[in-house]
Amino acid sequence: MIPKVANWKRDAVADLKSQISSGGVFAVIDIHGVPADSMLGMRAELYGKMEVSVAKKQLMRLAWRESGQDPEDLEQLFEGAVQPALVQTDTMTSFELFRELKKTEAGRAAKPGDIAPCDIIVEKQNTGMAPGPIVGELNTVNIPAKIMGGSVHIQKTVTVLKEGEVFTDDLGLLLSKIDINPIITGLRLCGTLEDGVIFAPETLDVDIEAFEQQVIGTIAGAHNLACNIRWFTSQTMPVLLGKASSEALAVAMEAGIANSKTLPFVIAKAYASAMGVAGQLDSEALDDELREQLGAAAEVAASAPVVEDTDAPPAEDAEEDEEDEDVSFDGLGDLFG
Repeated sequence: MIPKVANWKRDAVADLKSQISSGGVFAVIDIHGVPADSMLGMRAELYGKMEVSVAKKQLMRLAWRESGQDPEDLEQLFEGAVQPALVQTDTMTSFELFRELKKTEAGRAAKPGDIAPCDIIVEKQNTGMAPGPIVGELNTVNIPAKIMGGSVHIQKTVTVLKEGEVFTDDLGLLLSKIDINPIITGLRLCGTLEDGVIFAPETLDVDIEAFEQQVIGTIAGAHNLACNIRWFTSQTMPVLLGKASSEALAVAMEAGIANSKTLPFVIAKAYASAMGVAGQLDSEALDDELREQLGAAAEVAASAPVVEDTDAPPAEDAEEDEEDEDVSFDGLGDLFG
């Protein structure tokens, strides 16, 4: 006699098959310990981003096989899941899915029977709590506490539970009073399947911003190295050509080669030199235009901070030098022919 299959099981498998057949990224999450009301709120927040289906493992396996998927992949995704749920999305990558599910996690107080997910360490601190029975309660669980300055202080850092040990009695409740809520609840990701590759949560737990900065730094270093060894590519050629152009211009300037590129610099340099010479002449030897230009330059120089030159010759010597100079010029024409 063939056993009769309940209609709700047929419907559940059909819904799962439809979800799996739609493709995209698949994942298994563990919803163990998540309160029903919290689960409803989380699913509402994730609606439109991913589809979450809660079903028995056997029904998931049946739908998975009937959809033509590899059963071994599903078994790998099931590892570590106490109460699994199947997730499908075609709008996010595995990394984006991990970050979205991470947002649902929150800490809660440990209950008797809960297993410590890590070493539970209580730091030396001022709890800020008013004096009361809490002092004796903390000391009862080997957390040294005393009243100091009107509040409860923990005297030294202690490890109250090792990873894997079980919470008993009211330890979890006492820890919650000092803001230690070690039990993480939320939609915990067990693994994802994307393009035939299974990703563990540890692989997906990446600091994206830090990773982007590392990539940018690596690319910049590689570009700098390629430019220094003159590796010709479409990325390095603009830099190499610019460097070569500036070096060629410098050589041409030193060699006195006159062309459309060097002439503006040569003329500017000659002009600056001429102005420097003119500045040494008596004003009688200058025409009006040149006097105006030198006057403007003098005003700019006068507005700059003055630095005393302690090595300057005495004023008398300077006057004697001026008297010895021959300043009988007819103009700048005598200087430059």
